[in-house]
Order: sequence, then structure tokens, then C-alpha cells
Amino acid sequence: MRSATATAARPKELFDREAEWDALVAFARDPRPGPAVAIVTGPRRQGKSFLLQQLTSATGGFYFGAQDVAEAESLRRLGDQLARHTGANRPTRWSCWADALDAFATLASERPLPVVIDGFPELVRQSPALPSAVNSVCRRLREAGRSNRVRLLLCGSAMPMMRRLLGTASTSADLQLKILPLDFRQGARLWNIDDPRLALQVHAVVGASTAFRYDPAGEDIPAGPDDFDAWVCRTVLNPRLPLLWKAGHIIEQEPDGWDRGLCHSTLAAIADGCSTPGAIADWLDRPATEVPHLLAVLHDCGLVQGVPDAFRPGVTRYRITEPLLAFDHAVIRPNRIALGQQGPAEVWKSARSVFESAVVRPHFAQVCRDWVTGFACRDTFGPRPVTASAGSLPRGQGHRPVDVDVVVRGEVHGRAGVLLSVGRACWDEVMDVHHLHEQLQVLAELADRGEDVSRARPACYSAAGFSPHLREAEARGEVVLVDPDRLYHGE
Repeated sequence: MRSATATAARPKELFDREAEWDALVAFARDPRPGPAVAIVTGPRRQGKSFLLQQLTSATGGFYFGAQDVAEAESLRRLGDQLARHTGANRPTRWSCWADALDAFATLASERPLPVVIDGFPELVRQSPALPSAVNSVCRRLREAGRSNRVRLLLCGSAMPMMRRLLGTASTSADLQLKILPLDFRQGARLWNIDDPRLALQVHAVVGASTAFRYDPAGEDIPAGPDDFDAWVCRTVLNPRLPLLWKAGHIIEQEPDGWDRGLCHSTLAAIADGCSTPGAIADWLDRPATEVPHLLAVLHDCGLVQGVPDAFRPGVTRYRITEPLLAFDHAVIRPNRIALGQQGPAEVWKSARSVFESAVVRPHFAQVCRDWVTGFACRDTFGPRPVTASAGSLPRGQGHRPVDVDVVVRGEVHGRAGVLLSVGRACWDEVMDVHHLHEQLQVLAELADRGEDVSRARPACYSAAGFSPHLREAEARGEVVLVDPDRLYHGE
């Protein structure tokens, strides 16, 4: 058997993930006697498999990745890989997962040995008894006592399914690690983009997934702001490259038992600007009672996120969490036939305005909200922001509600939900003092309704810039201004 390396240095091929790497290495190399179990989850395409492969390589551990095959083939592949790992003359053949898992328990008597089973939900599709086998081996390993030091890591996407499948194993795990998506600043570094506005545009198309960055299309990086349109045509709209089809595969990879076509249409409704269950039901022309289940399915798979309206907590607004999925439903899917007939350049010429209105504009607003909770310093809004969400302020009969893009709330002297700021986000509009007056009017209306606005500051977020008069108001402390440079480099 291969010996563990003297150190478990973080691989240079691994982008970011310092904290996750340190946690996994500490678990895998923990010298204390006795077995241990870790559960690694998170959305797809965030580098979980690569991270665990690098871990086993650095620590002399064992990695097994699931494929969508029958149980007998999975067990045969597992036996073949274990024989290569141990140097055995011939592989062991098991008839069930319980026997296979028991075999791994005998490998860690002298030193801690990480054993990774990746793609756990996929294995369960063909082996429904696998979760109970895992629970049994976990229990037996703990009862075996101090002689065994196996470090069993169970990995899979679809987090709610992982919790259901593993049952008591998840509650007794020694480590539960969730690999979350990289943030927009990490995304800019991942794609080696220095220009903040260009970084925002690229992030609106492909997000910050390492899977897309190391896709064949990811080898092509926009040369600068003027190259963005050509880059879209060369890569994400190019039928010869797999990135064009990746978004559709995201849905296909999720578990069976749900209407994929209806889920695609639900995502299309959200991409078209329908953010509430009622609006989505109207778009689909389906009974309103069907939509909550569809949204729950998509939420469980990490494809959509629902956030209460900042001013009407009883109203939940949904957004697509994977940028490429939003781009696909707004731009690619409606033009898939045209792409084959006209080519990427012609399609993009007509779809560019849809990208601006339906993709990058709401994406920019979300990035601004992420900046508030992730990067804004205490001095920006006073108390530390706790939430930043969109809100819709109702007005009288016959008047449209006022939409507020960034509503910031925080905790003040133990009182939660205190309003700290209201702000508007404009992607392609230079903002002026009238935008400030709009936010001041919102604060006045909120005060009339009994909201405490004494700590609230108006804010303007713009990717196109601010007028000199608005900059002067900022200098007087009358408004918070946030541009792309501050999003990526400031507090």
C-alpha cells in the first residue's frame, strides 16, 4: 500500500478553498484512535470531486467515484481500484455493499486512512440498500473501538437527499463540510479578469464555477471589455463547444421522479422576470397550487433560492442561483434553433438586449446585495448588515408598487431587523441626484408607515457611474455610492 506523504500541502492546481482543504486534511490525518465519518455536500460543479481526489492523493487515501451503472459493475470497479491501491494480486469480488464497506474497515489499523465514496446519491439509485449499509458499518466501526482509524468521507450533491439517505450517519458525523459556490470576487480571480465591469458580465454568464472555468471553453478568456461580445459567441454560444449544452445537463443530472420539462419551464418563467409563485403560475398557465412543489424541488437541488420580500415578509421572491442556468433559459433555449441556422453572431446581436434586461441587470443587483453582506465595512451602513434583499413597497389603489433593489437590515442593540439602507441598482444608467431623491422618498413613505428609518442611509449602485452632483452628495455624507470598482476592491 502507498504510504502517506510527509506533508499534505495544498495542491497548486486547487483554486482557493484554503479553509476547506485545511478542514479535510485535519480530518484525514487526525491521529486519534478510532474511526471517523465525514459528510461532504454542496451544489454540483463546485469542485467537490477534484478537492477529494487531491486529498486522497496527498494523504495516500482511497477515492472511489460513482458512475451511473448497475450495482454489480460499481462493486466490480470498486474491487479493481482497491486491488490497485493495495497492490493485491487480484481484486476481491463482493456481492453487496455491506461486504465492500466491511473490507475497508480492515485497511486502517496502523494509521489514519481516508476512504472517499463520491457520488453517493448516484450509487443509491442502483443500490437502495446502500444507506442502511453505511449506517451499519458506521455503527460497527464505532463499536470496534480504538484499533481502527478509517476516515470515511461520503460525498454527494443534492444536499437534502444526502441528509435523507444517510439518516443517523449525518447526525453523528465527525465532520460535515458544505462546499459552497465561490463568490463574485473569487470568480474574477478564477477567470483572471481585472476589469470590474467585465468581471460582472462574465460572472452573469458563467458564475464562479471551477467546472466551467476548466471546460474547454474556459481556456478562452475575454481579452478586455471590447472582447466580451465576441467571447460570448466564441464560447457559450458556440455549438461546437460543450459549454453551450452544460446548462441543460444541470437539470438532467438531478434525481429521477420529477417533471424535468415543467422544471425547465419554471426556470424560464423566473428568467423572464417572474419572481413570485403567483406570477410563475400565471406564466406557466398552471394552477397556483402546483407551483410551490416545483419551487421546492428546484430549491432542494440548489437551483433556485427563495428570499422573503424586504417589506412584505409573507411574499417570497425566487431567483435562479446558477448564472449559466439563468443565461441558458433567457438567451440560449429560446434561440437554440436559430443558433444552428444563423450562427452565434447573428443570434447574439438580437439577444443582446435580452441579456442586458433579463440577465445582467438583475444579476448586478444580486451582486450588490452580496457585497453588502459579504464585504461592506461597518462604517458603510453603521451596524454590520445582516440581510440585504429586494423589496416591493405597495402604494395606493391603481398605483404600481415601488421596487427597491437593495434593502439592508441589521441588528442594533439587540434589536433585529433594523433598517440600515435602501438603494437602487442601475446596470447601464449613470445615476444622478434624482435617483437619490427617489430613495429619500421611499424612506419618507416607510417612516409614514411606522418603520424606524432613523439609521437608514440611501444608497445608489451603478455599473455606469455617477454624476458630479451625486459625487458631491456622497462627499457630504448624504448617500452611499457603490460602483464596480468598490464592489470588487472596496468596503
